[in-house]
Amino acid sequence: MHTRQLGKLEVSALGAGCMSISANYGPAADRAQGIRVIREAYERGVSFFDTAEVHGPYTNEELVGEALAPFRDKVAIATKFGFDIKNGGLNSQPKHIRKVVEESLKRLATDRIDLYYQHRVDPSVPIEDVAGAVAELIREGKVLHFGLSEAGPDTIRRAHKVQPVSAIQTEYSLMNRDPEQNGVLAVCEELGIGFVPWGPVGMGFLTGRIDARTRFDPTTDLRSGFDRFSPDNLAANAPILELLNRFARKENATPSQIALAWLLAQKPWIVPIPGTRNPAHLAENLGAVNVRLSEADLRDIDRAFARLAVHGGRMNKDQMKIVEP
Repeated sequence: MHTRQLGKLEVSALGAGCMSISANYGPAADRAQGIRVIREAYERGVSFFDTAEVHGPYTNEELVGEALAPFRDKVAIATKFGFDIKNGGLNSQPKHIRKVVEESLKRLATDRIDLYYQHRVDPSVPIEDVAGAVAELIREGKVLHFGLSEAGPDTIRRAHKVQPVSAIQTEYSLMNRDPEQNGVLAVCEELGIGFVPWGPVGMGFLTGRIDARTRFDPTTDLRSGFDRFSPDNLAANAPILELLNRFARKENATPSQIALAWLLAQKPWIVPIPGTRNPAHLAENLGAVNVRLSEADLRDIDRAFARLAVHGGRMNKDQMKIVEP
């Protein structure tokens, strides 16, 4: 596993998104299983682990902290603030940030957070105040690097002037190319900021294990409320999988590996964070670093995908309301 830079933070080229072990993509996995797969990721070369206080809530941070405790000094942990979990809505008031960072540190069983993201931009708090609050935490050593999740180019620029931003996290995959079109990737390149795609295999769709017959439990799986995962749209998006499978056969790889290799080939400062609770799927995902797509391959993939439509939006309307364009 080679490494990449998120600003000045060096991490493995593929990270591990830990959310789905505890929440949002079905019922929580057995705790021992979750710890096992996180530790196996580390043993296979992953040094970058992503969580958030809202995942669970709280339980994913606790799991990540316990799993990584034996090798804490050899890994980078990213977590997030910005939701008011007890009262609902967003809260990035500096006082709230200072409160929740202490709680995250305790759950993660650590004395510092390597990368601390604002989970969603809070329109009621100037981003300069948020960046200033995180800058204070960096001076105190409680946080090492600052990140933003689902922020637009103007917000990124304003935050970066107060406290250098190390990473931007946004959904990005062959199915969702928004960061290419809304200026986010461009501003990252201009300012030397790393980019962390969440949902790099289309929230599971690009693995080839989801089709029109798949049903999602509305009590445990957020995808049940996402238009893209309705039976009709799953069927309508089948040509995307057919195309991905064609390239996978050519490269002697799996659809997931092609999707991840494509992301890795876009920019040297992109670090995808696929998530899984399954050791076999973990091994498959990490195998993407050995898939080398040529310039001709990348052109062929882009041309082929440009002829296809993606049916259904990213998330539900309420969630998209707190995503900056």
